[in-house]
Amino acid sequence: MNETWWKSAVVYQVYPRSFADSDGDGIGDLRGIIQHLDYLQELGVDVVWLSPIYASPHDDNGYDISDYRAIDPLFGTFDDFDELLAGLHSRGIKLVMDLVVNHTSDEHPWFVESASSLDNPKRDWYWWRKPRDGRQPGEHGAEPNNWGSAFSGPAWQLDPATGEYYLHLFSRKQPDLNWENPEVREAVYDMMNWWLDRGVDGFRMDVINFISKVVELPDGEVPPGRLYGDGYPFYAQGPRLHEFLQEMHERVFAGRSGDFLTVGEMPGVTIEEAQLFTDPARAEVDMVFQFEHVDLDHGPGGKWDDRPVSVLDLKRNLAKWQEGLARTGWNSLYWNNHDQPRVVSRFGDDRPEHRAASAKALGTVLHLMRGTPYVYQGEELGMANVPFESIDDFRDIETLNHYAEAVDIQGQDAAAVMAALRRTSRDNARTPMQWSAAPAAGFTTGTPWIEANPDYVLVNAEAEIHAPDSVFAHYRRLIDVRHRSEVVADGDFTLVLADHPQLFAYVRAHNGRRLLVLANLSGEPARYDASELAGWEDAALVLGNLDDSVDRGVSGSVEPWEALVFEQA
Repeated sequence: MNETWWKSAVVYQVYPRSFADSDGDGIGDLRGIIQHLDYLQELGVDVVWLSPIYASPHDDNGYDISDYRAIDPLFGTFDDFDELLAGLHSRGIKLVMDLVVNHTSDEHPWFVESASSLDNPKRDWYWWRKPRDGRQPGEHGAEPNNWGSAFSGPAWQLDPATGEYYLHLFSRKQPDLNWENPEVREAVYDMMNWWLDRGVDGFRMDVINFISKVVELPDGEVPPGRLYGDGYPFYAQGPRLHEFLQEMHERVFAGRSGDFLTVGEMPGVTIEEAQLFTDPARAEVDMVFQFEHVDLDHGPGGKWDDRPVSVLDLKRNLAKWQEGLARTGWNSLYWNNHDQPRVVSRFGDDRPEHRAASAKALGTVLHLMRGTPYVYQGEELGMANVPFESIDDFRDIETLNHYAEAVDIQGQDAAAVMAALRRTSRDNARTPMQWSAAPAAGFTTGTPWIEANPDYVLVNAEAEIHAPDSVFAHYRRLIDVRHRSEVVADGDFTLVLADHPQLFAYVRAHNGRRLLVLANLSGEPARYDASELAGWEDAALVLGNLDDSVDRGVSGSVEPWEALVFEQA
């Protein structure tokens, strides 16, 4: 077993609903993924992380699971899954499943039983509470505490049949599991082992830092301008979280042969906490997804309250995490996933003259840092945010709920709310993968469940895969550098030109070899004092992202959105 194989690996996230539709129903499926395995192999990725394909009512696009051991018919069958798994493995690519165990669907048999009566044996599998202060069920303010849901509204839903409320940190159709109950944990571990026995190679763990809650569930502070209390201090990094993760490792992974990957999605996790979660000696998870860098453009009002982010903000934050996990732990490196707007529109420049260069520059600074890079489908093409015209164009439950609360309840200006949705909505990441200039971006022969970005006629895989100067080609080169360079996998990280307002520059060093990454993350030329990079004058340029980068050196200037990588032996 190579316990650190993932140091030189690159993970590719597939969002099945939007990746490729094989049967013309407008929804992506497993056979659609199978049809594009050669594409993934051509890109050079080592792992595919598959967003949920389990049986689900799809209130939250499959993150509300009604049966962990069934494939939703929308996506296919177990025969399709087995063919997909075999096809990946034959190409040397591992498969990581999405593990969603903070909550289930309210249509999961566990919850159906739990809700059936006050004395059902599974009643304690979820968080049930009586109305507050002896108030009547359904009365205003009767919710057991004042927490708000991540998807707007209160975090409690009344069950009229039993007169009690259940906790849901997300949709009301996503009740939270009670991990305090050992039977819940055993059922989860048994399910995880079942999937590993089928041949999968690990799990990406959805909001796994929420599974241990302060059992008293106290009220949270109500931030200014908000309708509900902030329960985060009481449900994140809870008192038994390390115990639960160590128990999970022992019951699921310990003693198994094979190379597995575990990554925990942990909103709000700090460096000090991440050091503990990813310390190999503690046997919890291999790496975490932290959110600090993708929260930088969130204002005081949260994710829908946009604020500008400077290059200084961005590089200092990422460098802080590089340094914080340098000796203990490991970084996950990502710009995009199914919950984030497209990075080329967010931190880059999606105008035609800069889209490709900025996509390549952002990819360069991310992929050559210390950590495991994650590529979200379409990122390798430079896919951008979507010019949604009306609220009817959106599909995401978080987006729709926010619009209804902001406009209908709080009376905010509808045009301003729509502008925020265009910038930030998760649907920016969920429009169809852009395969070609054919109708619906070549994603489906039918009507797509959500419309494709109109720019697919120019930005698509067919146009990029054989073009030597494309975003796809650049990502392929980045992945190749990581695969063959011990400096990238194991080297130290040192931020240079730390105070430059346009340049993100750093040095990686290992066993006498060094890499210098120098990237202008702006649309204006950048000047710098070349003496600050003394010793790099004769270094070999190993990668550049502009047509004329082949002749570039450490010269004191960098073109708009230019990224350069130099090597010294």
